[in-house]
Amino acid sequence: MSIQENIAAVRQNIERAAKEVGRSADEITLVGASKMNGADACREAIAAGIDALGENRVQEMTQKLSENAYAGAPLHFIGHLQRNKVKLVVGKVDLIESVGSDALLDAIHAQAEKLGIVQDILLEVNIGGEDAKSGFAVSELFAAAQRARTLAHVCVRGLMCIPPVAEEAHGSIPYFEKVHALYVDINEKLYDNRLDILSMGMSGDYEDAVRAGATMVRVGTAIFGRRNYTI
Repeated sequence: MSIQENIAAVRQNIERAAKEVGRSADEITLVGASKMNGADACREAIAAGIDALGENRVQEMTQKLSENAYAGAPLHFIGHLQRNKVKLVVGKVDLIESVGSDALLDAIHAQAEKLGIVQDILLEVNIGGEDAKSGFAVSELFAAAQRARTLAHVCVRGLMCIPPVAEEAHGSIPYFEKVHALYVDINEKLYDNRLDILSMGMSGDYEDAVRAGATMVRVGTAIFGRRNYTI
């Protein structure tokens, strides 16, 4: 199937999942996770009406920016961001989804201040408490959200998570529900309900994420096909 056909199929699945819980598919932003796909694939996805594209790797994103690969769609950075590469991302993307430490938050703020801009971000939650994953621990999240409010050159738009790999069907749902509860709590207590993004779900579990309240899903393989990690 073509990228256009895959996007149409994903949107149908989103619509079905949303209807099951009384939501509208219009509430869900579809981000095409375009890691290891070239500029032509990005352009094809944009032509097919993808809502946004998301990149995991700074070097790859920089190369594709030079090729004008993202013209016509918002660009998100969705991967682990090292502090020494912040200057290559801040101001280049519409949204940084993966802000998971105070040190990274400070580095993004400093670079945005230097550029005279406000950078939109999401706070990443390490909802499974996994050592191998970045993100704020649940116990740290509220304080991080409080602190981020004091930084004039970042704007927190919401939360993002990547749950542990599910061992059975629908195994991500409990994690999605926990992050949704955190999102509602922080939104009400700290942000006067101004947060508008809850980014959860990838190719294997985006429908469950929609059922659990996600407003944004990051879909790669189901749109672009399987990646070849051997090259």
